[in-house]
Amino acid sequence: MSDLFGKDGPAPPLAERLRPQTIADVVGQEHLTGPNGAIGRMLAAGKLSSMILWGPPGTGKTTTARLLADAVGLRFEPLSAVFSGVADLKKAFAAAEDHARTGQGTLLFVDEIHRFNRAQQDSFLPFVEKGTVTLVGATTENPSFELNAAVLSRTQVLVLHRLSADALETLLSRGEEIEGRSLPLTADARAALVASADGDGRFLLNQAETLFSIKIDAPLDPQALAELLHRRMPVYDKDREGHYNLISALHKSLRGSDPQAALYYMARMLVAGEEPLYVLRRLVRFASEDIGLADPQALVQCLAAKDAYDFLGSPEGELAIVQACLYLATAPKSNAVYAAQKRAWKSARDTGSLMPPMNIVNAPTKMMKDLGYGKGYAYDHDKDGAFSGDNYWPDEMTPQTFYAPSPRGFESKIQERLAYWDRLRTEKNKA
Repeated sequence: MSDLFGKDGPAPPLAERLRPQTIADVVGQEHLTGPNGAIGRMLAAGKLSSMILWGPPGTGKTTTARLLADAVGLRFEPLSAVFSGVADLKKAFAAAEDHARTGQGTLLFVDEIHRFNRAQQDSFLPFVEKGTVTLVGATTENPSFELNAAVLSRTQVLVLHRLSADALETLLSRGEEIEGRSLPLTADARAALVASADGDGRFLLNQAETLFSIKIDAPLDPQALAELLHRRMPVYDKDREGHYNLISALHKSLRGSDPQAALYYMARMLVAGEEPLYVLRRLVRFASEDIGLADPQALVQCLAAKDAYDFLGSPEGELAIVQACLYLATAPKSNAVYAAQKRAWKSARDTGSLMPPMNIVNAPTKMMKDLGYGKGYAYDHDKDGAFSGDNYWPDEMTPQTFYAPSPRGFESKIQERLAYWDRLRTEKNKA
């Protein structure tokens, strides 16, 4: 090792060499670390509360926890929920109790805390309550979904933001300062490098370190940079919060008739690896829930897109999904079908097993006909305008209105038709 790297071994990674030495050096989280932020106020008071640091990868969660321990004189005890089990927790708690007896407090940092199961999470509670440890957990997942309510009630959740372009640029400048030279990039390539990090400071510094380690004769333009480095894949777990955030954004953009935003969020999902058939299922649902009979072709378009995708596959079939998305976004909107279903289902549950009126029940046997089943049924096609105006509701119920068409799109014609039939019924009842 000494022959290859020298007697001191290999140099630490750039990200490690740039690790902040004080809370003030942490970039991009000023809403927490500034004088009016939660962390800034705790440090000013000289006392930390237990907390959960929630944010995307590469935003400084581990660094912040370590600096917090240094700032208030606590012993730093790190654990990873990925590699630790019950035995490791017991050992950490025992060590914290031993140090507490000598007056030394412990900051127990648990990385990926959401990976601990419910019982393991509960094991923190007595030690947090007694003050044996100040718990600082780090997670990339929504704590309200992944952590016990008991843990959340004893901690303060602090949200770390993905790093802005300015914050990432600050990291690059610090890297250039410590390396003593500028990155071999044109201005456009530098902007592309920052954008490719997708808010992840660690990823950006690793990319910068690669550029520093390679002999490059002339500054790289964006195309040359893309050929040399791999772009960071977007943070997107198909069963996690990011998934639900994007599908919610897609649905609401469609509902708000913004085809540009809808297409953007759909692209975000598909580019990140979402199953196209999942997106299609959500579009089919939207066609009925938010458009319905305002434009009956919306559902047809979505099902046609599904057939086209089944036939063509990716990437050719994705164009049909785009067509369906744009059709939905630009179609007239109505939730009348959705609201009608809700009302009808509720009424069906509330009224139980009421018998339909005798004139419209089935009469397959002579005995049933003798009992009056089907008696007096008016065959609508034999009436003027193919409309009898008969009563179709159980005797114990007054007629209900579940479906109220909107005045938009095709439903405006349905609205006129229903109003016409209502007038005919009223005239028949008066006669």
